[in-house]
Formats: sequence, C-alpha cells, structure tokens
Amino acid sequence: MTDRAAGPGRLLVRDLAQLATPSGSGAPLRSPALGEVDVLEDAYLLAEDGLIVEVGRMADLGSVDGEVEEIDGHGMSAIPGLVDCHTHACFAGDRVAEFTLRAGGASYEDLHSAGSGILATVGATRAAGEAGLTEAVRRHRGWMLRSGTTTFEAKSGYGLDRETELASLRAIEQEGGIPTWLGAHAVPPEFDDAGAYLDFAIEDVLPEAARLAEAADVFLERGAFGAGQARRYLEACRDAGLKLRLHGDQFTESGAVPLAIEIGARSVDHLEATGDDGIRALAASDVVGVLLPASALFLARPMPPARALVDAGAAVALATDFNPGSAFCESLPLVCSLACTQLRLTPSEALSACTINAASVLGRADRKGRLAPGYEADIVLLDASDWRYLAYHLGGSVVAAVVQGGRVTWRR
Repeated sequence: MTDRAAGPGRLLVRDLAQLATPSGSGAPLRSPALGEVDVLEDAYLLAEDGLIVEVGRMADLGSVDGEVEEIDGHGMSAIPGLVDCHTHACFAGDRVAEFTLRAGGASYEDLHSAGSGILATVGATRAAGEAGLTEAVRRHRGWMLRSGTTTFEAKSGYGLDRETELASLRAIEQEGGIPTWLGAHAVPPEFDDAGAYLDFAIEDVLPEAARLAEAADVFLERGAFGAGQARRYLEACRDAGLKLRLHGDQFTESGAVPLAIEIGARSVDHLEATGDDGIRALAASDVVGVLLPASALFLARPMPPARALVDAGAAVALATDFNPGSAFCESLPLVCSLACTQLRLTPSEALSACTINAASVLGRADRKGRLAPGYEADIVLLDASDWRYLAYHLGGSVVAAVVQGGRVTWRR
C-alpha cells in the first residue's frame, strides 16, 4: 500500500479490486435482503470531513481538486467497518487456569457454581481501579481494531458493586466504546440472594448508571437470574431511560425470548438453546437475535440455529462475545468464518450481520454499517482482491488497514 500525504478532511481510496456493502437503505435486514450485497469492481471511495461523499467505479471518477489523502487500493477490497455489538471488553486478569480445567472436562456451569466463572473475574476487576480498567479497555480496543472492528459495544458486569460498575462504564466510554450496564450479570459473594442484590443494583447503582450507559443487559439463565427477576431489573432500567438487551437461551430456554419481545428489547443474545417456538416468535418480532458462535465453540456448546432463524425471517446479527471466560476472541473475521462454516450463513449474510444489523442493535444503522454517501467513513481494507476472504481466510491476517471517520487508524 502506498499513501500520498495530504491535508486533513478528505480521503480517496482508489483502484480497489472490489468494494462490497450491504444493499438497500433500511435496517435491520432480514432474509432475503440479509444476503444482498452490492459489489463494485475497480472501485473508489471518497470521504470528506469523516463522511462518505462518493462511491463508484474508477472509470467514473472525475478530477478531485484540492488536497486529499490517497490510499492505493490495488489488489485490495473494501468493506464497511465491522461493528461488534456484544463484548465484555472491560475486565482485568484472565481465566487461563479455568480454561485448563475446562479442557480437562469441567463444564462452564460447574465452574460458575464453584465460584469460578464470572465471579473469578469480579475480584480482579474490582482490584484494578478505574485507571487499570481504562488501560484494559484500551488494550482490548486495539486488538479489536486490528481485526477490523471500528465500532464496539462493551458491557460492565465484572464489578457488581457501585464503584466498579460505574468506573467500568466510564472506562468504556473513555476508550470510544458504547457502554451497556450489565448490572445483572451474576450475584456477587457479599449478597445472599439475587433479590437482595437487585434491590441494591436498582436503588444504588441504576440512577448513575443510566447517565453513563446507553443500554442495560441481564444474564437470564439457570444459576444467574430468572425471568421474573430479569423483568424487574429491565423494567426499572427502561423507566430510567435505558434501552434493553438480554443474554438468553445460552444453556436453557428460561423465558428470555418471550420476555425480550414483551418488553421491546433491542436484542436477545446467544440463543444456543432456542427451539422452534422461540425461532417463530423472534421472526414475528422486532427483536434482533445476536449470535455468538465463538462462545459456543469455546464452550463446546451447540451452535445457535442461525439458518432456521434467517429462513424464518428473523433479524440476526453477529458478535464476538469477547470476554475472559467463555469467548476469549476479539476477531469478527473469525466469527464470520464460523458463521459460514458452522451456522450455515453465506458470506453475504455474515457481512450484513456484523455491519448494518449489528449497527441497528446499537441504534446507529443510519450512519454506520454501509459504504454509501452520508455514512461515516469507517472502512476496512482487506489484503485480498475478493471481499469474501473476510470469512474464507479462517483465522488469517486478512485486514490490511482500518479507517475510522475518514482517517487511517491502523495499518499492518
């Protein structure tokens, strides 16, 4: 890649082998629109002041007057900046010892009930302090950026006390993430039961968390929070002005899908255990199913029923679930590979699911997730002449450069 230095504000990516973007203008996309991708050969993209102003074929590129930074895209393809709509990127420490135990046969639920799992990370995260958490998010953000993620959501939920939960939300925002308050992730050890902990979270943490976060999330699952407890928490969060999301159907169908639909949640995430009734209900709703195949792979769990969801007409998105215990993976290209090889999605469906549909989950589909005039100039350049290498090159170093808001922020 060769660049020609220029003044700020304008960027021309030229001579691209391909430029690929989800078709249309709406969101979220459902089948068959989910699999419709516009591909331009021998293409260019022009951005100004952080927004895309032109996309087209090189044969139609007129003169570009004035100062402009140029990127030579020969042999490369361009896709929209990837959007990771479900991560737990704010944590300290690791769970490599737990990983070893699981490799020896211990289940995730066994570890959680024995005080490992989420609670093992809580202690390290509380001890890190806000500066340590900010540094951790910065480090993890860098990993995601190198994998092509230009927009990421991140949840709290590893503090489970007032100070650390609020510090986590501030750290996420400080490092450019979209903060979600996962106040109901687990019951911390200082509380005897989930009800008492929710009393504390709603009364003592929610008022300030609602000023820092955009959404609230809950882990509705056996051993975490039941449907009634999740409803109570989410209704309080909705009344405080937060958008709603749920972890649901990861291990058991415990009422997450009907609750998500009833309360108007933006998404229900995981769905590894979702059956036919849940698939039909999601297809008839506005709730997006966020699929996390890296987590299912990491825990040796069944994959979510992606093909059935898409064929039924449900809106789906893809995300990494990046976290230290059940999905230590920051790579959306790898997730796209899993989506194609394990979930039976096509490369086009995978691209739309981790760009425009993921942006829809985050309330940003009007400006992120497409390479089209008026959208933010978030661009991933792939070191391949065919954009489908995004999913085809399993675990490969396929990202050549990343542009955010019209500026190159990472280059291999």
